[in-house]
Amino acid sequence: MQYNVAVIGSGPGGYVAAIRCAQLGFKTAIIEKYQTLGGTCLNVGCIPSKALLDSSEHFHNAAHTFSEHGIEINAPKANLAQMIKRKSGVVKSNVDGIAYLMKKNKIDVYTGTGSFVDKHKIKVKAKDGKEEVITSDNVIIATGSKPTPLPFAPFDKKRIISSTEALELKETPKHLIVIGGGVIGMELGSVYARIGSKVTIVEYLDNLIPTMDGTLGKELVKVAKKLGMEIYLGHKVTAVQNKGKEVIVKAEPKKGGDAIDLKGDYCLVSIGRRPYTDELGLDKVGIELDKGKVPVDDHLKTKVDNIYAIGDVVRGAMLAHKAEEEGVMVAEQLAGQKPHINYLLIPGVVYTWPEVASVGFTEEQLKEQGKPYKVGNFPYKALGRARASMDLDGLVKIIADKNTDEILGIHIIGARAADMIAAGVVAMEYRASAEDISRMSHAHPTYMEAVKEACLSATASRPIHL
Repeated sequence: MQYNVAVIGSGPGGYVAAIRCAQLGFKTAIIEKYQTLGGTCLNVGCIPSKALLDSSEHFHNAAHTFSEHGIEINAPKANLAQMIKRKSGVVKSNVDGIAYLMKKNKIDVYTGTGSFVDKHKIKVKAKDGKEEVITSDNVIIATGSKPTPLPFAPFDKKRIISSTEALELKETPKHLIVIGGGVIGMELGSVYARIGSKVTIVEYLDNLIPTMDGTLGKELVKVAKKLGMEIYLGHKVTAVQNKGKEVIVKAEPKKGGDAIDLKGDYCLVSIGRRPYTDELGLDKVGIELDKGKVPVDDHLKTKVDNIYAIGDVVRGAMLAHKAEEEGVMVAEQLAGQKPHINYLLIPGVVYTWPEVASVGFTEEQLKEQGKPYKVGNFPYKALGRARASMDLDGLVKIIADKNTDEILGIHIIGARAADMIAAGVVAMEYRASAEDISRMSHAHPTYMEAVKEACLSATASRPIHL
């Protein structure tokens, strides 16, 4: 078969690229090695983890806040099997939706492992060994990423697990040890902490969610401890041992001090993800990896003139929405358009409760650059809406240029932060000043009032409700 565009990988980057290519009139094929479309995000990442996060939050509220709201029930019990079943139903609905979109847009789907024969030909090898070759004018690599194991403790998928296995556990852990205090570790750790597990986080760096503004990490530590989590920052894991029904994790402080021995029944290793390019046959087209990633130019083109790469296999944050934007960008470039992505304004979100969301520069980055800035903060506890909903943890932090007042970064930890950050992206895309936002009418009572108040704090140190 001859195509204008062939996409290898059907995660958010791949399937969105394929849809946009089809919309632009290209004859398009998509190749996926697994039986379901959607990649990591829909099958074993973003979507299933959010389903479990919501289920566990409902349970936590039933156990701890319903009585305060005047809702009296018997002590609830967490049914992990039902939570997993519901999660699987959510996943199926989403992947079925992607399959429908492929048919709607007349995109041919090939199930099997795609690898290059040459720059225009791709071999698709099915699980049963059957092979076929398709030809395409252009190819988009969108093969995503895989969890990174510890070199001295590979995943055994029983007691030493990745996020994939953490979404399918058959029992609630008595003690879940999480290595890595980033997005995945904190999200899945909070799921099990809410439903009764003892959860211990061991993080090598000195703060949680280290890619985000330091203020957010400090606030998340407070929230996590309220949930009962035990946190060891600045600790290096030196050994992980599976003892059958027990896992022993040894760690030591980076700056010296007594080593610790942690004993749990499961150990979740969430130290990051690596680009997945193992079976692509990049050597057949002369593409060499750079630190594990596919090198691309500003237009996401590889050194081969008709081969592009997007998402987790290229530089930048490993985020589903970043991959989607890149998929659209490549498709529109192939159609002769001039799309653009401002990578600074790709928001990041941690779906704990309260949620954490961030866009733009962090305070640490601006200090490193020596750029003059000013900061405005406003706590959720001063919001009428937050008091009404009992979501008092968190704050909004606005960073603005000290001289021009242009907003340089917006950082939120609090209820609905994941949705609120979109307003921050809009403000920064249009280069709004903190004063611009502070003079706009914000509905009352809402969480977004905290953004207005933080902007007031940044512009003239004059928040109204603090």
